[in-house]
Amino acid sequence: MFEPMLDSKIVGKVIYDFRKRKGVSQEVLSGLADIGRTHLSAIERGDRKPTLETLYRIAGALDVNMSDIIKEIENRL
Repeated sequence: MFEPMLDSKIVGKVIYDFRKRKGVSQEVLSGLADIGRTHLSAIERGDRKPTLETLYRIAGALDVNMSDIIKEIENRL
C-alpha cells in the first residue's frame, strides 16, 4: 500500500537552496518571514517540517511564489 510521505530533509534542502540563491542569511530570512532563526534552522536541517503558513511566509520573504518552492520539492521527491 502506497503511503505518501513528505521527506523533511528534501523540504529543508529546497528552502536552503532558495535562500542561498537569494543570498540572504538565516538571520535575515527569519526576520523577513517573522519566524525564529532557530526554527528556520531546524526546517533547513530537516528536523522540522514547516506549516503552510510558515512556508507562505518564507516564500514571501524570498520574493518567490509558494508554488515554486512546492514544485521544486515535488521534483526532488
